[in-house]
Amino acid sequence: MTKQRPKHIGIIPDGNRRWALERGLKKRDGYQYGLRPGLQLLRLARETGVDEITYYGFTTDNCKRPAEQFQAFRQACVDAVDLLTGEGADLLVIGNRESKCFPEALYPYATRTAVHGGGIKVNFLVNYGWQWDLSHIRTDGKPYSADISRIDLIIRWGGMRRLSGFLPIQSIYSDFCVIDRYWPDYTDHDFLSALDWYAKQDVTLGG
Repeated sequence: MTKQRPKHIGIIPDGNRRWALERGLKKRDGYQYGLRPGLQLLRLARETGVDEITYYGFTTDNCKRPAEQFQAFRQACVDAVDLLTGEGADLLVIGNRESKCFPEALYPYATRTAVHGGGIKVNFLVNYGWQWDLSHIRTDGKPYSADISRIDLIIRWGGMRRLSGFLPIQSIYSDFCVIDRYWPDYTDHDFLSALDWYAKQDVTLGG
């Protein structure tokens, strides 16, 4: 019997600051250590036949953090997208571009762009806020996140059991798997175990 597989997976890469503090580093230092896991996970997702993946970069609320932390995770998002552009993907960056918190370097990806030959759909939420998403409508009458499909499975690292405003429209029927390991300590087993967990869920979509 074929295992039930998610077509679209949402990734909440939490625990970067706690990981850094436990190693005697500054909170800001943890974000750069989250770059390798993101790339590693993308490659595995592609190998396992996932059609679409969405990474949570940072929220509009995160911009209230101390300046050194804000600059660190803002730069980490730019660096992450730079890495992703070498992997072959159809890339889309979603977030409030009218705010100075949004990195100018990511403007070219505000519409879906095929990078390095295209491939798996990759969405990156940068300076994203659920209130912003629900209240800002495009000229075609749809929210800015309308080009992102419904999410089957959301995986959150860091042990916290909350969505933190992650794509409320697309996540309405998502199954939610929590990994206690901090994001910088990601292993492929985390991802594969989440897929196995999802395969055992009773996905009814309200039916």
